[in-house]
Amino acid sequence: MSRSNVLFSIVLIMAAPLVPGCKKSEPGPAAAAPEFRWQVDQFADLRILRYQVPGVEALTPSQKELVYYLSEAALCGRDIVFDQNYRHNLTIRKTLDAIVEGYKGDRTDPRWDKFMAYVKRVWFSNGIHHHYATDKFLPEIEPDYFAGLVKGSEGAAFPAAAGQSLDEFIAFLQPILFDPAVDAKKVSQDSSRDLVVQSAVNFYEGVTQAEVERYYEKVIDPKDETPVSYGLNTKVVKKDGRVAEIAASIDGMYGPAIKEIVFWLEKAAGVAENDRQKQVIEALIKYYRTGDLNDFDEYNILWVGDLDSRIDFVNGFIEVYNDPLGRKATWESLVNFKDLEATKRADLISANAQWFEDNSPVDPKFKKKEVKGVAAKVITAAMLGGDCYPSTPIGINLPNANWIRVNHGSKSVTLENITYAYNQSSLASGFGPEFTASPEELDRSRTYGGQAGNLHTDFHEVLGHGSGQLLPGVSSEALKNYHSPVEEARADLFALYYIMDPKILELGLLPNEDAAKAEYDANIRNGLLTQMTRIQPGQTIEQAHMRSRALVSQWVYEKGMPENVISRIEKDGKTYFVINDYRKLRTLYGRLLAEIQRITSEGDYEAAKNLVEAYGVKIDPELHAEVLARYAKLNLAPYAGFINPVYTPVTDGSGKIVDVKISLPEDYVAQMLEYGKKYGFL
Repeated sequence: MSRSNVLFSIVLIMAAPLVPGCKKSEPGPAAAAPEFRWQVDQFADLRILRYQVPGVEALTPSQKELVYYLSEAALCGRDIVFDQNYRHNLTIRKTLDAIVEGYKGDRTDPRWDKFMAYVKRVWFSNGIHHHYATDKFLPEIEPDYFAGLVKGSEGAAFPAAAGQSLDEFIAFLQPILFDPAVDAKKVSQDSSRDLVVQSAVNFYEGVTQAEVERYYEKVIDPKDETPVSYGLNTKVVKKDGRVAEIAASIDGMYGPAIKEIVFWLEKAAGVAENDRQKQVIEALIKYYRTGDLNDFDEYNILWVGDLDSRIDFVNGFIEVYNDPLGRKATWESLVNFKDLEATKRADLISANAQWFEDNSPVDPKFKKKEVKGVAAKVITAAMLGGDCYPSTPIGINLPNANWIRVNHGSKSVTLENITYAYNQSSLASGFGPEFTASPEELDRSRTYGGQAGNLHTDFHEVLGHGSGQLLPGVSSEALKNYHSPVEEARADLFALYYIMDPKILELGLLPNEDAAKAEYDANIRNGLLTQMTRIQPGQTIEQAHMRSRALVSQWVYEKGMPENVISRIEKDGKTYFVINDYRKLRTLYGRLLAEIQRITSEGDYEAAKNLVEAYGVKIDPELHAEVLARYAKLNLAPYAGFINPVYTPVTDGSGKIVDVKISLPEDYVAQMLEYGKKYGFL
């Protein structure tokens, strides 16, 4: 979750049991009853999982109350992300909800199941574009059947425009839903065309890319060493022939939803764990009231300095992955609390941050002379909201503003209960045996994959994104639409380079070198092979994290060919990639890290473009077809997301909250319909 500084990757995680170094005997996920139902639904290319919240019962009553209030604030922004993703999404979602609840016709018709699969996809993606590929997905039903569903939901409250008949309303929706050419791409990555015009995301209205870029060239002072994140919480529109911004605030854009967010944040401030945390929450409230990005910076500075609180949260317009120009942020929220035992691992990494920066293989002029304020922890996610729900990150590094990171530090977290849920849900799958080249590789993955993967995430978030520095005068937006894949590759390479360093064993972060090999195996296997399962035939790679993984693995594969560092082999008609020399592979990771840090530090757009386009975009069509065929036989879904727990306050006779109970629902449809009614403020 950080545009320039965080991992927002939900990868295919190899099933891995707990291993030495992981928490075997502590209360929490490891003690989960065998009968716990992790996966509750599967449709299209998606799985719906549950996640446990270990340790929540051990929080104090006041801390539980704080989690409850912050969780309500997290859910109140749901409408915002739907609207940001596409201007018609709220109308579509409300229509679909009304049909699901009100249709009086035959629900045993096979077409109803296809309709419901489409509805679930819209809920999952917070709109009609795929949450990862950003392509528009279409209902697998006929337009006439959809019209019949609307008309067969007599008494349902449809969001038709004033004076619009039901037939006119249906005619308005049908091309939006069924015509593949209408708003086909949420986020366009085709730099040969107008990125703003070609993107359906709702950050711009009536303007072109050139107009937007000229607008910001006029308002941004390139000499400002502490700039606000221009455009982060705004929409750019053209009014009376002039380009202008509309800011989100309690009295501005998205006001009704922000008003509800503020309501719950004010309650949270009243039960804050300490004065610093209360100041953080009040600063966020101030920002929501004004919409002023200077207030947002003040909030971030306070937030990054709050290191003593057990409960923490992210709430706001944070990540810019959905903006083709890399400036405007989608609303999101995550409520969490610190896993005290597991955080010892992150503390150890943080304590050695300067050593890792100093010994990085990049040019000294691109290194930080002094690493400041690197705060890391392992957390338990308690509530997901906005762009973090249902699909959520497994690691976070914030804030994104480079000058705040340099001067005040950053916070990095690993969501260990989320990664655990992924792993547990896939234990019975045949994914590992199908795509690993040997029993030895599979055994390494099962033995060390979970532990090594968590350490990779720690390094990616805690140090990778925070490493290095921009040269004076270089903007964090210099790489434009290539910034995100380059930044994710930079953080990944930092983790990959160091995970096989002897320092890791010296610090006791991994038990042996085989654990590091397991992570190298996973990186190459995913980047060269298995992530193709997420891409439709004939398409190229577009999502930033997938591009970064392809870029890294394709580059080291090619550069290692003269010494046969990685081999492409075939067994029984199946393709595999096998690492022959892990030490030389580490050297290649270091070389690429040095170059990507140079590109980032110097703002070398052309080099970034050449690197991403050459290694991060294209797919071998024959290999792609093979991988898809192998994967299809497993009857798995390549993407997963979650339904949230439910927190129910317990009050005494005077109405005072004395406890908060948690339950873990299993009905995805019921939760989505409830959210539509309870948190539908726009």
